[in-house]
This record gives sequence, C-alpha cells and structure tokens, in this order.
Amino acid sequence: MNDQVRIIRFNVVQRLFHLSVMVTFLIQGVTGLCRLLYTTSWGKALTNFFGGYESVTTIHIRVGVLMLLGFAVHLVYILLKVDWKALRQSLFHPDSLVPRLQDVIHLGQQLRWFFGLGPPPAFDRWTYWEKFDYLAVFWGLPLLGVTGLLLMDPLVTSYFMPGWVLNVTLLMHRAEALLAMLYIFIIHFTVGHLRHAMFPMNECMFAGSVELEEIRREKPLWIERLEAEGKLAEAMVPAPAPWFRVAYFIFGYLALSVGLYLLLILLIYRNYVE
Repeated sequence: MNDQVRIIRFNVVQRLFHLSVMVTFLIQGVTGLCRLLYTTSWGKALTNFFGGYESVTTIHIRVGVLMLLGFAVHLVYILLKVDWKALRQSLFHPDSLVPRLQDVIHLGQQLRWFFGLGPPPAFDRWTYWEKFDYLAVFWGLPLLGVTGLLLMDPLVTSYFMPGWVLNVTLLMHRAEALLAMLYIFIIHFTVGHLRHAMFPMNECMFAGSVELEEIRREKPLWIERLEAEGKLAEAMVPAPAPWFRVAYFIFGYLALSVGLYLLLILLIYRNYVE
C-alpha cells in the first residue's frame, strides 16, 4: 500500500466528467471509424460486430447526444463555480483554467529550456498545456455537436438548408473528429501518460489525488501557495485502496490501448480517409 503523503487534485464530480468524456469519445471514435472505413475489411468486420451499419449509426448518434448532454451539464457546473461578485478575480485566479499572461511566459520558458537556454518554468496548479487540453473541448465539441445534429436527419435539415450545406457540414464533422482523435491519441496520451514524469500512467484523474513530493517537483508554485494560505493540510487525503488502484489501472490501460489501436487503424487505412 502506498504510504506517501497525497493531496487532492480532482474531486469526484470532476473525475466523473472526465470519465464520461473519455468513454463517450472512445465509443464515438470506434463507431465513427466503422462508418468512415466501411468499404475496408476492417470496417465491415467491426460494423457487423455491432449489428450492421444502421446499428452503428444509431449507437453513434445516441452516444453523441449523450456527450452533448454531459457537456451542457458541465457548463452549468462551471457557471455555478464562478464567483460573479468578483468575476475578474474568479476567472484569472491561479486555480482557474482560464488562460493568463503567465501561461504565455511559461511557454516561452519551456521553449528556452528545450534548447538548454534556461531553467524550466515553475508551474502553479495548471500548466499551459492542461489549459489547452481543457479548453479545446469548448470549440471541438460544439462544432462536432452542431454538425452532428444537422447530419442526424439529413432529410429534415434539407427542408431549411440547401444540399451543399450538408456536404460542407459532413466535411467539417469528419475533419474535426479526425483532428480530435489524432490530438488525443498522440499529444494528450504522450504528455499525459507516456512521458517520463508520468509513465506508466498519470493516476491523478482516476485516483483524484497525487503524491505530495511528486506534485511539489512538477508544480512547486501550487504547493507553495497552499502552504502560504494554510490549506495544504486540509488538502491531504489517504491513498486509494489497492483494489481501486488495480481497477483503474486495468481500465486506464484498456482505454489507452483502444486509442492507440484506433490511431494504428487510421495510419493503416489513411488512403481511405477522404
């Protein structure tokens, strides 16, 4: 059992939001590629596994609607978290995921560090790439959602929009979906789980907590701020139960494997992607 001192990083609600996005995104990735690559042997085989093309389409639509509903719930959640009486301070507080000038400075420091021209940046609670990952959902998911809803019933859409709009909508939906998959399966997986500091898995989004000494090395300004505000002790939590840790490692590696498998399929059948 891990007896290291740990502090809370994500609460239960935040972890459930991440879990819902992760599961629905992978389902959409699988069913979407089934439809996109239906002319290939792989596409036909997996489509048949799900009960045929119509069944895959139904799953894709229903899970897409579920994803949009989850996004709407999350919007309500963050709006309730904003301190409207002190809006500017609430939006640009170090605990906020809204980008600040400091993030641009950190990016510059990181680039200089890559080339051996200076020390690495000292981060607070959020790094600039974590903010980018989070905020990417706010332009990617609405685009996929709006285009997906228009494509859900092309006949109805054609009553109030010309046919060429459906063609453009399909291209936009497909391009954004592929871009999102490539980003998640290459950039997010590598930075979040496969880089040296996080390998073999970044557990904090599953466990909700992280080892104090580990996060002190990665985000020293956050720990210094908690200590200065006298909040470090109340942020300490026990380590996750061994059975729970085993469960989320299995689930996490399964999700990682599915993502990397889909990436491999995209590379193999790249000539079929139009």
